[in-house]
Amino acid sequence: MPLHLQTKLLRVLQEQEFERVGGNRTIQVDVRIVAATNRDLKAMVEENKFRADLYYRLAVFLLNLPPLRQRREDVEPLTRYFIQKHARGMGRNIKSIPTYALEALTNYNWPGNIRELQNVIERSVVLSNGPELHVALPEHDGKSVPVALQVRASKVTDISSRARILQVLKETKGMVGGTNGAAARLGLKRTTLQSRMRKYDISRFFQ
Repeated sequence: MPLHLQTKLLRVLQEQEFERVGGNRTIQVDVRIVAATNRDLKAMVEENKFRADLYYRLAVFLLNLPPLRQRREDVEPLTRYFIQKHARGMGRNIKSIPTYALEALTNYNWPGNIRELQNVIERSVVLSNGPELHVALPEHDGKSVPVALQVRASKVTDISSRARILQVLKETKGMVGGTNGAAARLGLKRTTLQSRMRKYDISRFFQ
């Protein structure tokens, strides 16, 4: 907000009055202000980009909400909430989410925060045909910003065991790539899954 507009907002907060654009009557207001920002307002005050008097008018009671990557314990309840919300809206009956998928969601850094989590879950609900949620991971094309969920290396070995890979390949009828393929369901790149298939000596029929 430009500094001259900040002055006008300060007047509303301080004097509890304003005039409409084109109006000639002062209007009294009695409101409670709830403001949110992802900016460092204190730093902006020091840089003269935000008025100090407006900052202290707004900063009566401060709540700092860390990004999702710093509160991973919230990922599971948020995931289950979004599953319920979108499944109900789409008429889907999704009752469970695989442990490996929940681990992938929890270990992801979520640069887009809760909005990104909601979008991933909504897409996953769209692509899930049965009662189990299959997390939909877009493939990297080398041009777009990577948004695929990537399980940490220490977890990949556990969830990519030969038995699990075989099970998922059977569920996908041998389809390795694609948004609903085995690689996406396992939280892996297609090339990574193919490498592990060779490592575990899994039949080339599935490739």
